[in-house]
Amino acid sequence: MYELKTKQNDSDVIEFIEKVENPKKREDAYELLDIFSETTGFQAKMWGDSIIGFGSYHYKYKTGHEGDAPLVGFSPRKSKISLYFATGDSQRDALLKDFGKHTSGKACVYINKIADIDIVVLKALIQQSVTFLNETYPNP
Repeated sequence: MYELKTKQNDSDVIEFIEKVENPKKREDAYELLDIFSETTGFQAKMWGDSIIGFGSYHYKYKTGHEGDAPLVGFSPRKSKISLYFATGDSQRDALLKDFGKHTSGKACVYINKIADIDIVVLKALIQQSVTFLNETYPNP
């Protein structure tokens, strides 16, 4: 059976951010920590080795695959900062039009730095993702 690699754990979020080598990226990580915490109302938790997640939900696909994931999160990676939002939410693309300089994949939105994006839109993306996932995967 498939084992999820990215699980919530007790690693220290601040300790993780302090290990970010690039000082500007570390500063952006602290700012994102504040924005995500204030916007979600959830305490930051480490997921796997490098994702800072907020809240959680349990998903189960038609294939039978199931697991837990953060509602939203971010990771200050070496090349770019990864922002994690809900997949499958049609409203995400509309919000991203006014987000600023970014690239996106299926689940991630990548930015170089916070100065490149609109913080108001970031907060809307966070709120929309949490709402979408709570509606899609209601807690039993």
